[in-house]
Amino acid sequence: MKFPAFLFSLFLSRLADQILLFLVPLVVFQVTQDVAWSGYAFAAETLPRFLSFPVCGALCDRVSPLKLLRASQVFRALACVLGVLANEAMGGIGWLVGLSAVCGVLTTQGVMAREVMLPQIAGNTGFDKVLAYAQTAEQTGMVLGPLIAAALFALWPWQAVVGAAAALFLLADVATTYWRRGNPVQLHQPQGEPGHLLKPIATALGHVLRLPGLLRLTMLTSGVNLMLGTTLASSAAMVTGLHQRSATYYAGLQTLGAVATIVILLAIIRGSIALKRMGATAYLLILAGGLLTAASTSHWGYAAGFLLVIGFDKMFGIYIRIHRQRIIPAKDYGKTTGVIVLLNNLTQPLAGLIVGAFADATQTRGVIFAVCLMVAGIGVAAAVASRKAAATSP
Repeated sequence: MKFPAFLFSLFLSRLADQILLFLVPLVVFQVTQDVAWSGYAFAAETLPRFLSFPVCGALCDRVSPLKLLRASQVFRALACVLGVLANEAMGGIGWLVGLSAVCGVLTTQGVMAREVMLPQIAGNTGFDKVLAYAQTAEQTGMVLGPLIAAALFALWPWQAVVGAAAALFLLADVATTYWRRGNPVQLHQPQGEPGHLLKPIATALGHVLRLPGLLRLTMLTSGVNLMLGTTLASSAAMVTGLHQRSATYYAGLQTLGAVATIVILLAIIRGSIALKRMGATAYLLILAGGLLTAASTSHWGYAAGFLLVIGFDKMFGIYIRIHRQRIIPAKDYGKTTGVIVLLNNLTQPLAGLIVGAFADATQTRGVIFAVCLMVAGIGVAAAVASRKAAATSP
């Protein structure tokens, strides 16, 4: 069924997306020489991605996800070209930030379209295997994106690097077309409810509150994202400050985290792990990793904890996505998943605010430990709720 072409499309799309994510703050800083403006550019680039999940999810229940996926790839390429042309005609760094913000929303649409399509594509292959393959392709693109962007930026002006990203988006669409022509799977036609977009979002929120187990899964994922966000927000200060390692060491640790993620995903592909065991194992190891980063007095212990948090985050993501797919009705899958992803990701910026507001060089370990206690409490509450639900179900 030419599934590798689908994975190649996902890889190319994520690769181009990561090139833009890497490029924008760097170019803005080089032009302005101001860290604050670089941070504002990053926020302007990423916030639309974050806020558009519910709307993009609702669209997937109204329009063919395949059409939305292809449109997201083609229009991202078009936005890159138009942004570069506008910059050449009128100047100003705002065109780079603007095209990246537009591409961010279109990326969210592509992510949601693939999320809706993957359960239908899986067929008899096994949803866990398909998810692991997809996340491996995505993670590989995320690892290579900044490396390729840095290499290209050393040789070319940023306008040419954006042009290369546009070419990658178009190649991703070519791979999607090739996959679809050789794919016998009949994709479901959307049967979305009529009316404005707030109605399906209200329906999705109702599902989160009423469908058995869905609120518990959302709580657990929020806990994992809180731990992940705290680790990422504090890692630079912990590695280069408290443990007095170099920036090169820090970059190497981040690369090792990405490699560990890919190894764990490949282990899921080759092995057969029971779903319940997968979720509990990943959650406990992420919590253990957080405790290690807080308690360790050596950089080796911190590195081990960091790798546990980063590496097992994707395993937990597979557990959550499989469970979610079993609970949510197919006709409401897009809108409900979009709302859940938004709710789940609220804790990552919250983690950044917690680290920024309550931690200095001497308090960071205490803040991480407090977050670990919160994550442990969420896990215990979810386990108790699960046992009560099992006891009362017929």
